[in-house]
Amino acid sequence: MALQTRTSSGAQSLDKEAGISVEDANRSNMTGSKTDEEKRLVKRQDLRIMPLSAAIFLLCYLDRSNIGNAKTLNANTKNDLMTETRMSNYQYVIALMAFLIAYAIFEVPSNYVLKKLRPSRWISILMLSWGALTMCLGATNSFATVTAVRFLLGISEAGLFPGLVYYLTFWYRADERSIRVAFILASATLAGAFGGALAYAIGHMQGVSGLSAWRWLFILEGLPSFLSGIAVWFILPDFPETAKWLSVDERELAAHRLQVEGSKSSDSDLTWAQAKETLTDWRLYAHYAIYFGISVPFSSLSLFTPSIVIGLGYANLQAQLMTVPPYAVAYVVTLCVSYSADRLNARAYHAAGSAILGAAGFIASALLPATSFKARYACLIIACCGAFGCIPPLLGWISSNLHSTSSVGLAVALNISLGIPGQITGVWIYTPNEKAKGYPTGHWTNFAMLIFVAVASIALAFYYRRRNARMIRANGGNVGDLRLFTY
Repeated sequence: MALQTRTSSGAQSLDKEAGISVEDANRSNMTGSKTDEEKRLVKRQDLRIMPLSAAIFLLCYLDRSNIGNAKTLNANTKNDLMTETRMSNYQYVIALMAFLIAYAIFEVPSNYVLKKLRPSRWISILMLSWGALTMCLGATNSFATVTAVRFLLGISEAGLFPGLVYYLTFWYRADERSIRVAFILASATLAGAFGGALAYAIGHMQGVSGLSAWRWLFILEGLPSFLSGIAVWFILPDFPETAKWLSVDERELAAHRLQVEGSKSSDSDLTWAQAKETLTDWRLYAHYAIYFGISVPFSSLSLFTPSIVIGLGYANLQAQLMTVPPYAVAYVVTLCVSYSADRLNARAYHAAGSAILGAAGFIASALLPATSFKARYACLIIACCGAFGCIPPLLGWISSNLHSTSSVGLAVALNISLGIPGQITGVWIYTPNEKAKGYPTGHWTNFAMLIFVAVASIALAFYYRRRNARMIRANGGNVGDLRLFTY
């Protein structure tokens, strides 16, 4: 049996005082069931870790995507980012690409540093960096300065999301991570809602202290990240075995829970053999291809929703405010889809269903007359729900099918990095010259990508089903201790 019994005094105290034997903890690891003591432990961890992790990602996503609000904020009075920095639309897209290129390059190295430096230290440093750089965007005055700062911002933000996914492996078993990854990721849609509301409010600060409103937008949205970075240094728990807010028995229980399906602070670094195994596991490239597909609508909606809303007949500050409902509804839908996918252990089918929903929203937007503003606004809400809703099940799916915790950090970082070309594609598909037509190219492209995501997800699910059947047949028709693929 892979999981061996400890005979230390800590393990003995776990047996006598916590009311759970080492054998029970081991059995729980193999069956996926939880004792009452484990449930209480997981709840304590959730209260300390999950709200903080979600808030960190919300701030990250807010600072990443607020350039879309700055682009259109007070554009009717020529006090917007584009006018004051004298950028063309082509140059604006190049500035967006600079962020994505840096993001792709530095994602994997950042995950490596997180383990070497401790999560609280590295995530704090990242927050301080991107908070300061976001505020620096408020001082830019040309295409060159905007592009340079956006590139540095990409470096700073690159490691956060894959880092948070890897961080969860220190605290949770494989079957517990998907819904928690979804909770963190859903805060991106919440950031979109907050971003629109904040842009509407900050838009009224035009001329305060001699600064344009878009400059205040960057300053006031970067400051919370910077200040929070200082707090995270002290309050983000690193590892269960060093958590002083857990009792000795709880730390022992946490260690036993994660002996098979978790990472530890004492784990050795990723070896070349482990990296090679992950890099040559060809089934993972199907996951990467699917994530490429969803990255196109994810990127385009994240950065161009304010522009799309302006094309629906809303103007200036009202357009900023009208970006809130699509993101707010998508936040609720994302959480519901993620919970259902986790509870039913059917992530592939939930991802496919969400992708089909989003595709329906985009194709309806493309086919409706450009002047059908209300109908196309409803379609935008549907598209956001589908596009954002299928991402958490996809990420939960790949992480649940990684049977070695040492490969989780690398594979998740690669998954997101290889989705960057999709995000780069997404920044090119909504062109200003199609505004009067309702942006048909962007909508058709996103429709095609989401159909690909749906079909590929179902195909990969059938592949996993066949592999499971072969493994069971090879094991004499018994599941036994087989680690089957989920779908």
